[in-house]
Amino acid sequence: MTPFRTRLSSSFPRDWRALILAPLLVLAGCASVPLETAQEDAKGKQFTPPPPDKGSLYVYRRGPMGATASIPVTIAGSLQTALAPDTWVWLQGAPAAIDVKCTGTDGGADSTVNVGSGETRFVEVAFRPGLMGSRCAVLEAPAAQGQAAVLAGHRAVGP
Repeated sequence: MTPFRTRLSSSFPRDWRALILAPLLVLAGCASVPLETAQEDAKGKQFTPPPPDKGSLYVYRRGPMGATASIPVTIAGSLQTALAPDTWVWLQGAPAAIDVKCTGTDGGADSTVNVGSGETRFVEVAFRPGLMGSRCAVLEAPAAQGQAAVLAGHRAVGP
């Protein structure tokens, strides 16, 4: 064996191919959902107050936790979408108590958000690791936190 090979093999891990391929596999495994156009994304990021007879609801998911899984979300009992990390949906409609529900392989969660006339509310759907799969949580968020998550994310095709 040549001295070069000895020095090279002692300075590199034995399975260097795994070190090179691992980041590529992680990126390939990221969840994705259909996204709205750039114009629709920008429109939602303006945070224009709703008319006095309507309310706005943003439902978002942020961060890399659970990057390989999208989370199914049901809004108001029948409107369905899915959120990948750093995505959001925006709805406007009549003021109401709106139920937001998420579903994971190990369990789900739901929360009712009261959206009043002229109000804008933010709800985070968060990934939670489960015992045998994924779980999720639904949490109402302060406006500043919700706006920051929306500005950092992309608008998913939603209900």
